Amino acid sequence: MEFRSYYKLPVPQTNQENCVAHNGSLVPVPNRDIMTQAWYQGGASVFDFTDSANPEEIAFFDRGPVSAASLVFGGFWATYWYNGNIYGSELARGIDVLGLTPSEHMSEAEIAAASEVQLDEFNPQHQPRITWDPSFAVARATFDQLVRADGISAKDAARVDKFLARAERLADDGKRQAAIAQLRAIAGQLDDSPGQQALAETILELADSL
Repeated sequence: MEFRSYYKLPVPQTNQENCVAHNGSLVPVPNRDIMTQAWYQGGASVFDFTDSANPEEIAFFDRGPVSAASLVFGGFWATYWYNGNIYGSELARGIDVLGLTPSEHMSEAEIAAASEVQLDEFNPQHQPRITWDPSFAVARATFDQLVRADGISAKDAARVDKFLARAERLADDGKRQAAIAQLRAIAGQLDDSPGQQALAETILELADSL
């Protein structure tokens, strides 16, 4: 392993808050490395370390100090993703169940694709292998990532969006072969850049799954 960087909670804490990085887990967004981390009274911090040299916070939840007058031990012992939500076990104030909302950092499709990873049980310290079945959410998540990275022109993005939407409507109506034709057609129009080829492969995997 080679050291690239470290991540520190970006928001200052008061003298009335114990704040130490503690138990967390991955958030299963395809093609990205995202983690939710507990920080005791620092709350929950969700950060993206896909670029491991430049980790960045993309979401947070913070209740503030248990007491504004003195240091009282409390805060999140752990935050972990499980089947679509983030659960925070609070030492002094019970449990919080948190849902991610779309932002400039994470699209609705990326959240939907992460939520499609369903486990019967989960212990984050066991670090289970995460896999994604082909789906329109996974294809859309990959498309959104390409757009966010400026890896496709606005004109081409609009065309991909149109074909994906049409294919999903056809699939929902039970017109499987027509949906497959739409997916194969748009995959064939993507260029040979790494980002567009990754999207083409995802779309073709979806077509094969139908």
